[in-house]
Amino acid sequence: MKKITTLIIFMFVMASALTIALPAVNAQADFGFNYAENLELGNADPRDAAVSLIKVIMTFLGLIAVVVILIGGFKWLTSGGSEDKIGEAKQMIIAGVIGLIIILAAWAITAFVVNQMATVVT
Repeated sequence: MKKITTLIIFMFVMASALTIALPAVNAQADFGFNYAENLELGNADPRDAAVSLIKVIMTFLGLIAVVVILIGGFKWLTSGGSEDKIGEAKQMIIAGVIGLIIILAAWAITAFVVNQMATVVT
């Protein structure tokens, strides 16, 4: 019975709050149709947006590769001379360096393609 009473009181409070707030909502003439008007999304060139996105992704991937290299170095430092742990650390460092090389190559290819597209368009 106590749960039902609590539920009824809660519903009464919510109904009261809604009836108080509804006239204020209905009085406003703006329904959000012009919400994104000031964001200036239509003024940007899609190619610039794509280049910015690629730069952010490449930066993020580069940071991940550097962190992998650092973790491998930390594992090597804390290996205590164990050949298994040193081998695992070397593999992590090698994987991080290979990943960094791949990321830098992808960045170079992307920069080349974007520059070639820019010269063709203009």
